[in-house]
Amino acid sequence: MFDTTYRHFFFASGHAEGATPLNAFDGALLASGIGNTNLIKISSILPPGCIFLSPPPPVAPGKLVPVAYGTIFSDIPGERIAAGVAVAIPEDPSLPGVIMEYSSRGHKEEIETIVRDMAKEAFRVRDFPLKDVMSRAVDYVSKGSGAVFAGVVLWE
Repeated sequence: MFDTTYRHFFFASGHAEGATPLNAFDGALLASGIGNTNLIKISSILPPGCIFLSPPPPVAPGKLVPVAYGTIFSDIPGERIAAGVAVAIPEDPSLPGVIMEYSSRGHKEEIETIVRDMAKEAFRVRDFPLKDVMSRAVDYVSKGSGAVFAGVVLWE
């Protein structure tokens, strides 16, 4: 049904205002570079041996895109919202990595610290030796209908 041979991943993040919460979310997706795709929300496992892509590749409109993500909306003018994702990479490339996502009110630095700690904890409970933690976070001050999005996209 789905291709399970994903060998790459990349980060996507953005923020936007919109007329409605869904329009704000759509705008945040557009700002992240994956707004014209069909997201398939995945849980938090990075396939073994996945390699980080930077810059992200061009994504064809309408493509089914597996992504673990955090998002939040605010309709309170002046409220700061943030979303972040982190990827824990194992020392042993035959082991899976872990993706963690988090969103809340606050600054991106706070959210990024929380999500990085979550990724480290996921490796601690698995008893996997940790090679690296990569992360991305975004924040935004709502003007009345704002959203943020941060995701880890699995790629071919």
